[in-house]
Amino acid sequence: MTRSNRFTVRSWKPLAAIAAAAMLISPLAACGGGSGSSSADIPAGGTDDGTKLTLWVRSDKERQATNVAEAYNKSHKNQIKVELVPSEDMEGKVGTSSQTDSLPDLLSGDVVRIPYWASEGIFMDITEQIDGLDNKDDLQQGHIDAGTVDGAEYTLPFFTDQSVLVWNKDLYEQAGLDPDKGPSTVEEFYEQAKAVADLGQDGVAGTYVGGQCGGAAVFMTFPMIWASGEEVMNEDGTKALLDGGASKAVFKMYRDLANTKNGIGAGSQVENCSTWTTPFANGKIGVMPYAGASVATLIEAESKGGPHIGVSAIPGTKKGNGSSFLGGDAVGISKDSKNAAQAWNFLQWLTTEDAQQEAFADKGDTASNLKVIENGYKDVDERIQIANGVLKNGRTPVSPRFNEAFNASGSPWQILLQDQIWGDSGKLKADNQAITDVLAQ
Repeated sequence: MTRSNRFTVRSWKPLAAIAAAAMLISPLAACGGGSGSSSADIPAGGTDDGTKLTLWVRSDKERQATNVAEAYNKSHKNQIKVELVPSEDMEGKVGTSSQTDSLPDLLSGDVVRIPYWASEGIFMDITEQIDGLDNKDDLQQGHIDAGTVDGAEYTLPFFTDQSVLVWNKDLYEQAGLDPDKGPSTVEEFYEQAKAVADLGQDGVAGTYVGGQCGGAAVFMTFPMIWASGEEVMNEDGTKALLDGGASKAVFKMYRDLANTKNGIGAGSQVENCSTWTTPFANGKIGVMPYAGASVATLIEAESKGGPHIGVSAIPGTKKGNGSSFLGGDAVGISKDSKNAAQAWNFLQWLTTEDAQQEAFADKGDTASNLKVIENGYKDVDERIQIANGVLKNGRTPVSPRFNEAFNASGSPWQILLQDQIWGDSGKLKADNQAITDVLAQ
């Protein structure tokens, strides 16, 4: 398998569940021949003739999916019906439905799982249609790359999420820090987090970590490594590179905070994603990487008496532009769709500036069209513009085994993180190899 640009997050699924789902999906190419229509039948603009289309979406994307469907449905004869699938059930549902040729017309999924689905024949090849888009270069490319296998393109961006750095301006002022200047290096991150920790306030800590949350941890650390000029995996996504100099510096910074009183918030070591963002939102954390999609919520809370926040890209070991982990969901036409031309009408509409403006920018969500990112947020809070601006330096790691290596409960990545922050840091080489062993399967 070859891929172009390797530049995409989260699905916290028990390893056993992923393994079971993989067993369902692995024979897809052989068992699921695809009873749907062909991409050869698709005109450039698709077909809008009143067809009812079904779209599967992870349940945690309900608000965004509803906004998109409402915008499309009111302006087209075709109608999109959104079917929400519990995030933890999506893998198994896709596997089972693929074998019975009963996938929906349109299927969206976590970008870190898209490479596996694409390689297993879940989606229809729409290379000709994607390459024919006049505005392809204006789209966030990570979600296209995630669904590209051996030069064939299967997916487009759907929902974009990105990691950003946030800090509590109120705690910064109390700690004698400049509230308008967050850390521009990993070293400054440590210094500023420690300054907040040294306040000694009950329940207040310098930073917070998702110790048992693989997705939060990659959101947190990978951008720091990228911004330092190093990689987290090789180009093929089959080898971990988390034992390099930048990785060691990032892990040491967090380990030093763990050894500092109030340096890392209580509960971090066992945080399993369920409350990862809560301590900062409650005004108890000084500085931490955060989900960019939640910045608007923080700003809204600020207007109602919540903590005042600053936003920036996530820094590396040296001053520079910072980086971001680009996540979210990609979307494609399933192999089983009998309405490929109509499904493409929806997808090509989704890429347009008007659609991205109405369905995402006007709702405070992150658009995937870079022109809308640049021009469509003029009237929103500057911090949302900053959060969107990190996309240009963001990255999307691509590997068919990303979930198993990084996101699954008890994954080798989580073990590495536990060792590096709270355990035996001398295990880095061995823990990195354990991640490689999974990636290379």
